[in-house]
Amino acid sequence: MKFKTPLALAEVAEMIHAEMAGNTQMVVTGMNEIHMVEAGDLTFVDHPKYYDKALKSAATTIIINKSVECPEGKALLICEKPFDAYVSLAIRFRPFERSSAAISPSAVIGEGTVIQPGAFIGNHVTIGRNCLIHANVSIYDHTRIGDNAIIHSGTVIGADAYYFQRRPEGYKKLESCGRVIIGDRVEIGALCTIDKGVSGDTTIGDGTKFDNHVQVGHDTRIGKNCLIGAFCAIAGVTRIEDDVILWASVLVNKDLVIGKGAVILAGSGTDRSLEGGKTYWGIPADEARKKWREVAALKALPDILAKLK
Repeated sequence: MKFKTPLALAEVAEMIHAEMAGNTQMVVTGMNEIHMVEAGDLTFVDHPKYYDKALKSAATTIIINKSVECPEGKALLICEKPFDAYVSLAIRFRPFERSSAAISPSAVIGEGTVIQPGAFIGNHVTIGRNCLIHANVSIYDHTRIGDNAIIHSGTVIGADAYYFQRRPEGYKKLESCGRVIIGDRVEIGALCTIDKGVSGDTTIGDGTKFDNHVQVGHDTRIGKNCLIGAFCAIAGVTRIEDDVILWASVLVNKDLVIGKGAVILAGSGTDRSLEGGKTYWGIPADEARKKWREVAALKALPDILAKLK
């Protein structure tokens, strides 16, 4: 998330009651998680396992819970609970904004777009030209949709990220301040859910088509001209490159990359990144021909064992 106006480091330090170290003249232009930061962004880290990753990331300001050597050209904000500090900033700069109408007066709707009765269009939403939004679609605040998109009934776009920190007293929610960005000529089936980014964007590229009952997690990027079959579940922070096909009921774990032009056949699941230009099947998914040979070998195994007796 980018701030409307850049903030002096001292201002942010005062907001979260933190000590400053490093370049105390730093200007903070936005906030984001480690995997999505860019120069000017603020991020947080609260576990030694990830200190190095945060300090070496593109972020120029890091909220941290320990005094460490600050990399050149960066700034540290040192406080006891970085997670809580980060959440407080998310709430401060993107607070929940109550809606007063089914279609918010702050929404921008393009020429020729049809919004069917019962749809909800939140605050600061932008929808392009010649779109069709069917009944009972819910589009949360700050979502952006391109031209010639179709969104079918019951779909929810922009719900909060499923992101919690476990604590002895229960789970602490990482409040979402990101968005969903949908390109041109995208079609989203009925009863799909696309979560907003935690502090970045969940994006769907031009020309991509979803069947019904698809779940897309926070900060996932789906490329152009992809086909996503019914009941697919794509976890957060995953990158689906252009021209990928996921047939029905494919499960994709978090933090993965599915390469350009890959095809994953129905009922498969993967917990590792997959190269583009190949067809995959099974759990765990592997190249389809290899997997089919394994299945054939397993079927032959009882006869082989019987001959050995």
